[in-house]
This record gives sequence, C-alpha cells and structure tokens, in this order.
Amino acid sequence: MSHQPYLEGILKVSTKGVGYVTVKGGKREEAIEIEPAFLGTGLAGDRVKVLIHSAGDKSKNGNRTGEIVEILDRRKVEFVGVVEAENDFYYLVPDDKRVYKDILIARDQLAGAKAGDKVLAKIIKWDDPKKDPLGTVLEVIGRPGLHDTEMRAIVLDRGFQTNFPTAVEAEAKTIKEREMIAFPNEIEKRLDYRSVPTMTIDPIDAKDFDDALSIKEIGKEQWEVGVHIADVSHYVRPETKLDAEAKKRATSIYLVDRTIPMLPEILSNDLCSLNPNEDKLTFSAIFTMNRAGEILSTRFAKTVIRSQKRLTYEEGQAILDKKNGPLADELTVLNQLAERLRQKKIAGGAITFENEEIKFELDAAGRPVRVFKKIRTAIHLLVEDFMLLANRAVAEYISKLIDNRDHHFIYRVHDLPDQDKLKQLADFLRPLGYRLPFKKGGVASGDLNRFLESVAGRPEETMIRTAVMRSMAKAVYDTKNIGHYGLAFPHYTHFTSPIRRYPDVMVHRLLEIYLSGRQPSAALLKDYRQLAAHVSLRELEAQDAERDSIKYKQAEFMQTKIGQVLNGIISGLAKWGIYIQEEETLAEGMVRLTEMADDYYIFDEKNYALVGERTKKRWRLGDRVRVKVIGADPAARLIDFKFI
Repeated sequence: MSHQPYLEGILKVSTKGVGYVTVKGGKREEAIEIEPAFLGTGLAGDRVKVLIHSAGDKSKNGNRTGEIVEILDRRKVEFVGVVEAENDFYYLVPDDKRVYKDILIARDQLAGAKAGDKVLAKIIKWDDPKKDPLGTVLEVIGRPGLHDTEMRAIVLDRGFQTNFPTAVEAEAKTIKEREMIAFPNEIEKRLDYRSVPTMTIDPIDAKDFDDALSIKEIGKEQWEVGVHIADVSHYVRPETKLDAEAKKRATSIYLVDRTIPMLPEILSNDLCSLNPNEDKLTFSAIFTMNRAGEILSTRFAKTVIRSQKRLTYEEGQAILDKKNGPLADELTVLNQLAERLRQKKIAGGAITFENEEIKFELDAAGRPVRVFKKIRTAIHLLVEDFMLLANRAVAEYISKLIDNRDHHFIYRVHDLPDQDKLKQLADFLRPLGYRLPFKKGGVASGDLNRFLESVAGRPEETMIRTAVMRSMAKAVYDTKNIGHYGLAFPHYTHFTSPIRRYPDVMVHRLLEIYLSGRQPSAALLKDYRQLAAHVSLRELEAQDAERDSIKYKQAEFMQTKIGQVLNGIISGLAKWGIYIQEEETLAEGMVRLTEMADDYYIFDEKNYALVGERTKKRWRLGDRVRVKVIGADPAARLIDFKFI
C-alpha cells in the first residue's frame, strides 16, 4: 500500500470511537478519518502525527483515511469517571464517552476510592495501544448522582480546579494587606472620579463587580461617560504565583449553582471588585458624547472611583421604566446614548444574536424545582453596548498606535463563516422555506442580521438562530487582527472583564505599556502569542462545562415530568430519531424511531424530513409537536420523548 506524506493536526473522537484529525491544506480544513484500530494511543484533543493512507482508501463518508503514528502533544491526562471492580481488578469508566478505553487502577493507586465512587484519575502509563492505560486516583469526588458530586465532576473533567493552592491563597492575602497600606499614595497618582455619579449593574446573584458606569453633563447636550474597569493588573503582577494560577485557569466558570473564579475570592469579590460605597482602583475608558451618540473624544486613564449604587438588572430596569429611583436621571441618559450606539452598530452590519437562555431555581439539595427563561431588557442592552464601546475603542486606539502591526496586541477576532458550513446552513434552511442571502459566495454580516430579523417571532426562530450560530466560526483571541465578523468591527478586543478573563488582564498590561510611551518586550509579545491559543481553548472548555451543567439540570428536571405531555419544536432529524426542543425549559430530547410504531420512517436527507413509508406522513424541522416525557438520564445528559 502506497502512502501520502505525514500530516499533523488535532484529534477529535466520536462517541463510537472513530477519530477525525483536522488538518489544514491550503486555505481549507480537512478531517482525516481514523478507524478505531488506527488510533494508537491518541485521545481527543491530542496534537498528533498522521500517516495518510493511499488515495483510494476513502471512508464511507468520502474522507481520506489514515493512522496515528505519534502523539506530539497530549492535551489531557486527567479524567473523571466511576470506579468499577471485577475479580479484584479496578478500573475507571470515564464519563467522557470519547475516551474509548477504560483506565486500569492498581489497588495501591485507589487513594481510598471504592467501587461505585466518582473520582478524578490520571493516566500514568500508556505506551501499548493493545492494552488499557494505567492510572492513579487523584481525588475522590463523591457518589454519583449527588448534586455536589456531579457539578464538581463537570469542572474537574474539563481540567479546572475547584480550589486554589494554599500558596496562591496566601499570596492573595499578602497582596491585599500590602495594597491597603499603599492605597492612599496610589490614589494621588490617578484621576479622581469619586465624586462623579457612578453605578454597577449586574445580575442579582453576582458577587464580583468588574465594571461600572459613570456619567456627568459637561456642556449643552454633551456628557462624559466613564466605563470603569477593575484594575486587576495593578494587583496581579507577572511572575507571581497568583498570576501563574490565573493564567492557567484563564477564565471563571459559571455553573447553574456556583462560580469557579479565576482569582481567589479575596481579590475577585473584595479587593478588585467595584463594591458600592468603597474607593476602588480602576482602568477607565472615558468618552465625550453628544445626544446623537457620537464619540467626540476618547481617552484612557488609571482612575479611582466610588460606586454610589449597586443595581441589579431588575432594579435598573424598574428605574428606567418608572423614571424614578437612585440615579434615575443618569440612567435615563445612559440608556438614550446606548440606544444610539446600538443603532449605529446594527447599521454597520453587526449580527444580533439574542438566543434564549434559561435559569434554574434549585432546592436545598440542589435539585431544580423551576426552570425559566432569562428575559433580556433595555438595561441588559445598555450595559452590553457600553462594554462593546470600550472594548472597540481600546482596540482601535492600539491599532492606530502600532500601525496594525501583527503580534503586538491581543485582539478578539471572529473569522468569516466557513463556506462548507454556510452551504450546510443553506441546506438546513431550505426545507423550512428560507434562503440565505448569498453574495459573491459568502454572506455579509448585515445581510445575515436582516435575515434573522425576518424570522423574529416565528415558531422556528430559536432553532434557526441556534443553527446560524453553529455555522459561525468561533471567536478567539489572537495577536493577528482579522476583525470581528459578528460585530462588524474591524478592531475589537476584551478589556472590560479582567476579574473573570485573563485575556483582559493581558490587554490591560499592554495598554498601560503603550500609554506610557514604551514598547512591550519581544519576550512578552512572544509569550502572549502563545497564550492567545491557550486562553481561547480554556474559554471553550469553560463553555463546555457550563453547557454540561445546564444539560444535567435540564435532564434532572425532566425526571420530575415523566408521564407529562409538553409542547416542543422539532430541532433536528437523524436516521435514528427526531430531536425535540421543549418549549419552556429549552431542554432537547429525542423521539427514537423505535418509539414511532405507526409507520416505518425513512430519512429524506435532501429535504431534512422523516417520511412515513406507508402513510407519507412527514416530520420536518420547525414543526410544533406534543410529546410525552418517557425517560431522563442526567448522567448521560439524555431525555426521551414520545409523540402524542
């Protein structure tokens, strides 16, 4: 058998144990299919070297095939799972079904774990693909099915720690003690905004406040608006244990019942947090604006503020509605200015992704007793618009300063949609009676936004918005600026959330260097180029953890609804069944073809429909349906429905 050259790429593994290595050929990406027998010791996420099989060896899907010959970088060696025992042998069955091997654990490596326990284990040796890997238990999490066990397991399985090392906590405490002494002297070096009307606006359960808004009238129909951001980089310095830990985590994680912070609570909830009626150090973007929402001037400065009011979104919206309450006049003007900013953003081609989100009400044991949709109101948009403004302004300022030189800043970039994914989206929409607004082989962001506006209020709106989002490239961090497709901004970054995102800390450090007239060192820029990929990946892993916690609680909630009839919409079709999204909880489950005994159904791939062979009955995307809940498995994140 003749072979093609070796290629390198990232391995993905399906739940059936089939691998796909994504490699770049020219401008296009290609997935090389790897049969289970050719995976070697490769695991999902590993960077691997692949030997491509001869040109005639195509898979059933038409993909080129190959085999893994070397693991270049092992992405993950720690896994969550349940310990099982058989004939005095112990092994871990990983929760992640993409891990196609059990992990053998010697008795002296159990660390107190018993059969049936959910644990975090580490692979310590695996050099023979014909044998199972050997592992050791790092931590006993608890008994499966318990709320705390499952939430912690989700976090640990994504490579995040739930607690901080003792040395990091100690360093954070020392920083607070030191900085409280130095605080009066530091204030003298900064612009003083403590007398300017200032507020934070956050969710009701928020504990860390990393942004605040101030406003004061400075002339006829002119205002100075301050977007004040917690000055985390003042406290978290490079080459410290604290910085190393924040860099490693890269982001906070928000599960249904808890936050796993990037920084210890003594910083995230106390020292750095812009708590009301406390003097706080901030890094600010300050804008002079007129009533039309035009930016007349912009400046950036280290500041000190004193928030007069901590508003929840609900309180802020009530003040806007009634035009009465704390800082009502200031909030009203801010809202008017935000509306003008939003209009300009949309006119510029920005896509408004307003997918429905849900929230859980949990009982004392962590079980969901109510699931409800989050409501986005004017106050949410107000905060979002000013954060977008600050992020964009920082990126524009730096880009002009460095003449768009690549690799001299950290941008938040969003690439154009992949052509193949756009075609798939078009195929998905066609049976629903919609056509994508293609121009020159692509879809302009403004045209896509107008398309989304055209489906607003229709039963299939949520499903279409979800499909459009899935067709988009992922926004990532990069030192090379390619612009932000979704926002239609040529320059964009993340500046406004340094308590919960490490890229924002990186941006603060670079902005401070450039504002001082200095240049960042070559070593720093090299480090940041490498870090951009790391923080992007950690962001995706955090999102996966958050999504898993939601799916777990949705399935857990559906256990209380077994036997009940609910409304849903067909969100997906496959040869094995029909995916249904329940209307109120947005939980997605499946009606399996084996449950559809009224006919033999055939999957019509071209028209995305299941068609009854005898009755010709058609089940199509977007159809409103009534279903009965017949089963739910939180551990597997699965819900089973039956048509009524």
